[in-house]
Amino acid sequence: MSDAQPIPPTASQTAPQTAARGRSRLRAVLAAIRPIRMPLRHLSFLRLLRGGKPGDLGRLPRYFGFFAMGAALIWAPIAGYLATAQERFTSEISLILPGSGAQASVNLDQIGQASSAAASPFSSSSISPTETYKRLIAADRILDAASRRMGMRRRDFGSPRIELVDQTGLIRLSLTGNSPEDAQARGEALLAAFFAEIDALRHDEQTQRTDSEGTAIEDYRRTVAATREEVAKLQRETGLISAQQYATLVSDSDALKVRIADLSGQRDERDRTVAAMQAALGLTPAEAAAVLKLQADPGHTALAQDMAAAGVALSAARGSFGPSHPTRRAAEERFATARARLAENAAQVTGLPPAEAAALDLTQSGERAGLLRELVTADSERSGLAAELAALTLRGQQMQARVLALIEPAARLEDGERNFRVAEAVLASAMARSKTSKADLYASYPLVQVLEDPSLPEEPSSPKRKLALAAGGAATVFLFGGLFLAWMRRPLIGRLLAGPQDEIAEGAPA
Repeated sequence: MSDAQPIPPTASQTAPQTAARGRSRLRAVLAAIRPIRMPLRHLSFLRLLRGGKPGDLGRLPRYFGFFAMGAALIWAPIAGYLATAQERFTSEISLILPGSGAQASVNLDQIGQASSAAASPFSSSSISPTETYKRLIAADRILDAASRRMGMRRRDFGSPRIELVDQTGLIRLSLTGNSPEDAQARGEALLAAFFAEIDALRHDEQTQRTDSEGTAIEDYRRTVAATREEVAKLQRETGLISAQQYATLVSDSDALKVRIADLSGQRDERDRTVAAMQAALGLTPAEAAAVLKLQADPGHTALAQDMAAAGVALSAARGSFGPSHPTRRAAEERFATARARLAENAAQVTGLPPAEAAALDLTQSGERAGLLRELVTADSERSGLAAELAALTLRGQQMQARVLALIEPAARLEDGERNFRVAEAVLASAMARSKTSKADLYASYPLVQVLEDPSLPEEPSSPKRKLALAAGGAATVFLFGGLFLAWMRRPLIGRLLAGPQDEIAEGAPA
């Protein structure tokens, strides 16, 4: 039966009519106790809209029917879901990416420098390692590997639920299973497959780097060998071992020039000294040496004494006798013989001609003997300086010629040595970098650790009975509230509507 209402009474009704209306309400309440039989009333849009009066209990069966049908529509699916849904358990896992990096540097003496650095995974604003790992965990090959570990099909294994915690390096995973142990086993299988794939990716990266670095190192080796061969060839051709040797050769040549200049000055000084002493003594250095030699000869000294004695005797004879006196002539003969013997001995000792040896001044004055020794010494030093100067001059000429001849080869050798050192340093650095880079396993794939192992759930995560019951209860409350508003719609709509409708009489039930 539809909510139809009669035309409300007008304001001109009398008090008896109001009392009659009260009695009709009482009869309506009593009639609600027994089956209601109401005649079909005149229907209109306004009557359907406004409904009946709140106190009209004749409307109650219809509202109860609507409530029963609505409740059935709400609770039937819920009851069917709770009765038939299989229990599912969820295992929780937490992963964390440490935020700090590492750096190491090694200096190899006379070889080069090797350094390795592992930057923080969060140092780049364009790459998020947590997002990378999120995509990697959800990749098909990892889920396929995890399902093979569990011995099930890929679609039966399911997909993990991945959540990234903002402003942290945390990754939260959750997997569902048919039992607590099954959910935990799936989490462990997923972790094992994930870490195996990470290790495989890192190993593949290291392999590719090693291959590329090995190719580069071989190229560097060939460059070093070619540069070394070029330097060795130049060394064999020129006899110059290194550019440092050429620098030493130039330095020695310059030092030799300075030495030659010093020796030339010393020699000139000795020449002046010898000339002055020679002029003062009236003897050449050879004659002075001969005099000193004779003065040092004992035989010559004895002969000189004999000649001196003969000279004394001759002087005495000359004073006492005439030129023809036999004594004087005998004295003259003894003196001549002694003098001849002295000259002969002097010639033998000094190696000078007899005439020159006889002309030597053999004065035994102490100062003269000292001057003679100085003259001989100065002459000897002058001769030594002259010989040394001649030898060094010849050596300097040869050295200067070699320096001039090695200018271009030395420049080429220096370039070759520099190229060799650079090539060797590059090779050593590449080899050291190749070794140290193997320790940096987390350059492209940062370190990830298990913060929380797969949990063993104690309660099923699905079906959510409390949530289903709460949803059904809330829906029931909303249904009841809707029917209550429909029951009370007449006074509510009456307050909203204005105009002639206010005069419509309250009356027939909806």
